[in-house]
Amino acid sequence: MKISGDIQAFMGRLGHEFSRPELLLRALTHSSISTPSRPDNQRLEFLGDRVLGLTMAEALFSADKSASEGQLAPRFNALVRKEACADVARQIDLGAVLKLGRSEMMTGGRRKEALLGDAMEAVIAAVYLDAGFETARALILRLWGRRIDAVEEDARDAKTSLQEWAQARGLPPPKYVTITREGPDHAPVFTIEAQLASGEAERATAGAKRQAEQAAAKALLSRMEGS
Repeated sequence: MKISGDIQAFMGRLGHEFSRPELLLRALTHSSISTPSRPDNQRLEFLGDRVLGLTMAEALFSADKSASEGQLAPRFNALVRKEACADVARQIDLGAVLKLGRSEMMTGGRRKEALLGDAMEAVIAAVYLDAGFETARALILRLWGRRIDAVEEDARDAKTSLQEWAQARGLPPPKYVTITREGPDHAPVFTIEAQLASGEAERATAGAKRQAEQAAAKALLSRMEGS
């Protein structure tokens, strides 16, 4: 099977040379451009999510033998959530090789967090089917590397932590105010302001309201803990 230069370059960035490149091409195919003879990556996404989950569960279980289930669960969630997958996808410029329909390309599909996260999971499944679990596991641990080391900090739920910080000082729970909502319905962008009753506030912008709230809370908590 002849492979284009951009796909070959992506395999280099990914760190895996496919013996069955058709698996990778399927992993990169979004439903907006799929046909009966060209299936999309949704089934691979389902499988890749499980391969990623097992790899991260095993890594966390082995790394901290004294951690309770209550400590491991938020760490696990931080490593497998869509934002983390999309972040890894951006790291290897997966968006540049996504196969998208015209409508998705016109609306910035190569940068959308959900599309990148889903495709990253599909690519993991493609590696698993191409070379087996150990190869997929090694690839995941390499690509997620520093995130695994820093997971304790990333696992903190910023909104919960900020609320606990406020309550410990006799303040009511923080408020989250939508400052702006821009963009079309299928690709909105939210700017949220986290506010404390004492007057301090921080803003953040993201493609989902929950993500913007978490980012604003994290920024405000970091500021208050540093003051």
